[in-house]
Amino acid sequence: MNIVITGASKGLGKAFALEFAKDATQLVLCARNKEELEQLSTEINKINPNCIVNFKIVDVSIKKQIIDFGNFCNDLGDTDILINNAGTFLPGSIYEEDENQLEKMINTNLYSAYHLTKTILAKMMPKKKGHIFNICSIASTNAYANGGSYSISKFALLGFSKNLREELKPHGIKVTAVLPGAVYTNSWAGSGVNPNRIMEVNDIASLVYAASKLSPQACVDDITITPQQGNL
Repeated sequence: MNIVITGASKGLGKAFALEFAKDATQLVLCARNKEELEQLSTEINKINPNCIVNFKIVDVSIKKQIIDFGNFCNDLGDTDILINNAGTFLPGSIYEEDENQLEKMINTNLYSAYHLTKTILAKMMPKKKGHIFNICSIASTNAYANGGSYSISKFALLGFSKNLREELKPHGIKVTAVLPGAVYTNSWAGSGVNPNRIMEVNDIASLVYAASKLSPQACVDDITITPQQGNL
């Protein structure tokens, strides 16, 4: 089984890679940090020595780089599972955030998934099978103060997921939108928030992995998961 994961060097992306490494034949990963990807490759090989790990240094906000990564994935074989995980968060209100903040959020959080998915679908569709996971956010449905362009981009990613789900039904390809609430990643380090108050990355990775194991005739359209005590 060939698994493609963007933004794989840390946080949720790393958790996905380690979870799927248990039975993957090949993982194809991208991120901007080479050293972190090399370290992750070593960890994966300890979990499953038979899993081939390929990676590429990519800035997903740059159209040419993400399309090149898609072609890189296609050259390595047919993709069974694509996890569009890469994303970024910049806080700010629409009326006062930086002039180019919306473009930055859209390029990273939406266009990267759009262009990579379109590139990989060229080889996935003829097989009449496959599964695409788009890592959205609770911000895809619930607007909040200081969310600004981040929330806009995540609303758009959810819209992309829903449209893609309908389009790919006749082609046997599943699409799942994942909407997590607060998850403890590096972005929360130093925030003063108790790690026990919010979710762990493995909570999300386990759910995505489980959804990928359903029968061909079953598809989880959306996964919404929040901290037990509610979002912050």
